Amino acid sequence: MKSSKAVRVVTCSVRCMVFVMLLLVGGLGVAQQNSAWKPVEDAMGRPGTMMGDVLRFGMPRNDLHVMVRGTAIKPGLALGSWAAFKKMGDQAMVMGDLVLTEDEIELVMRKLQEGGIEIAAVHNHLLGEQPRVLYMHIASRGDAVKMATVIHDAVALTKTPGPDPSGTTASNELSGIDQKKVEAELGRSGKVNGGILAFGVPRAESITDEAMVVPPSMGVGTAINFQPTGDGKAAITGDFVLLGKEVNPVMKALREHGIDVTAVHSHMLTEEPRLFFMHFWANDDAGKLAKGLRAALDLTNSAKP
Repeated sequence: MKSSKAVRVVTCSVRCMVFVMLLLVGGLGVAQQNSAWKPVEDAMGRPGTMMGDVLRFGMPRNDLHVMVRGTAIKPGLALGSWAAFKKMGDQAMVMGDLVLTEDEIELVMRKLQEGGIEIAAVHNHLLGEQPRVLYMHIASRGDAVKMATVIHDAVALTKTPGPDPSGTTASNELSGIDQKKVEAELGRSGKVNGGILAFGVPRAESITDEAMVVPPSMGVGTAINFQPTGDGKAAITGDFVLLGKEVNPVMKALREHGIDVTAVHSHMLTEEPRLFFMHFWANDDAGKLAKGLRAALDLTNSAKP
């Protein structure tokens, strides 16, 4: 009996030691990964957020005061510049979307191209906004620090604010709409940040760019944002990531539910399969809009929640 009990104690001790060692190794791996990205953060002049193996930077245009059909939109709804880096051997891939005013387009485009950053698209996402806002998509490969430096210098030519020196985080409180009802209608859980309820919906199939897998965090997942506007209503915008055969069925479903389609175009140049990005807008009862968005999502090959 004593021998059996001793064996159990030793076995338990060994298991505990292995568990602790795994935790330590995992923590070391994360620390090494964060350390490897530190030069890129320094070059960007702001901290990034790790999303799996992707380092993503958010650059909200808090300086812009944009109205869409009488609604003042928050940066998190449709005014967030971003850039995301992913390692590929001794180099990296970067993808991103810069929110720009008309007078910033040429300056930023010149700086990016002079630095070797490739531009994949320049276009609208919204309709009728004042002042007019345009979106410049980037997709490039090379030395991560060099690319980050070029992007930093290009953004510096705009009025995009730098990082908040106080380190204050955006509010995760949501008021004015029933979050649980919206999530139930969509069949997915959202996240609140800066007063915006946001949903990310990845596609079921793998997306590649020149044989490299592109994760949803680099802009190939459907994005849906809700901004409460009072009396249970919300302004919604975002983009559906679609195959060609899905474009018209999704467009029809959105319009049948009172959601306007504001743009259909590409964001990338060499992705497989070929993707189209459909932007939308509405300002109505949040639950009703969530139901319409769900009808459209159900027509896509989206990953299951």
